[in-house]
Amino acid sequence: MKILLNNNDLNEALNKVSNLGFVPTMGSLHEGHISLIRKSKKKAKKTIVSIFINPKQFNNKKDFERYPKNHQKDLSILKNLNVNYLYLPKTNQIYDSIRVKKIQIRKKDKILCAKYRKGHFEGVLDVMDRLTKKIRPKFIFMGTKDYQQLHLVKNFVEKRHRCKIVPCKTIRNSNQLALSSRNLLLSKRGKFKAEKLTKNLIKFKKKLKTIKDIKKAIIIKKKELSQSYDIDIEYLELRNKKNLKLTNKTQHSKLFIAFYLDKIRLIDNI
Repeated sequence: MKILLNNNDLNEALNKVSNLGFVPTMGSLHEGHISLIRKSKKKAKKTIVSIFINPKQFNNKKDFERYPKNHQKDLSILKNLNVNYLYLPKTNQIYDSIRVKKIQIRKKDKILCAKYRKGHFEGVLDVMDRLTKKIRPKFIFMGTKDYQQLHLVKNFVEKRHRCKIVPCKTIRNSNQLALSSRNLLLSKRGKFKAEKLTKNLIKFKKKLKTIKDIKKAIIIKKKELSQSYDIDIEYLELRNKKNLKLTNKTQHSKLFIAFYLDKIRLIDNI
């Protein structure tokens, strides 16, 4: 595995590489990331993984500072997977040029996480645009746990670059909790509560098919979950999978949630 620390290394290594698969990460790799890398290795001739904790997508400085880091473990995982390249840049290598026109998401997209995390997705789109421009992949592999992120990046990046965003299913543990680097910050009890809540949501999503007043049922469920698990829920909403519009139909929909547990913000979609 070649470790590329700067843009010169990157250009030199990828100069004649075609059919390249790209897996963007912020490190603290887990089985979810591993599944993306395996997809890339199957579909693309060569695979590059980036590890970069992007400061511009954090609207909370403390959240950025405590984001989990484990470079030695990450390197070991990537070597065992026989990844071709690891791009490990510093911030000045990513933000080496000034953007003339500031990225802004549309008013209709300021829903779900965008409603509560001001500037977050603008930061995500900025870094993904810069990474894609530098790496020039044929495919980018992204998980569906951050479904709104996937939706926005796909619409933004595919229009600007000659590449294809490949959505990959959410990987869950044996208790149905969606894998996330942030899970490492949870206490043992916090993780147990998150698992119980996820199982509860999965049952509720199935039950929604038999309920007439879905909107009312979701309002009641949100209150019930907040009290039962002693958590602060930002949103619990049923939305269409294709356009992310609010819906009262369970067909072609996902149930989205964002909540705080142990002061850690977690998201999921069922």
